[in-house]
Amino acid sequence: MLGLLINEMEQKEIEYLLRRELEELLMDLEDHRIDHMVKRAMRERYRILFQLFRRVASEKECMKYMPKRSENQ
Repeated sequence: MLGLLINEMEQKEIEYLLRRELEELLMDLEDHRIDHMVKRAMRERYRILFQLFRRVASEKECMKYMPKRSENQ
């Protein structure tokens, strides 16, 4: 377990960067040209980034990016 001390401005910047990355992944996951193996890796990356996002964003913001349950889960 690691700890991290950041100020409010840094927290907002991390939140912004994570939000942009999550949005980009969501767009790419909708692309039917991308291979299923690549999409699996993208979903794993999304899961990890979302866990980080939950630590810095409000509950309301997190609800917007809540991963949808797939048929496999």
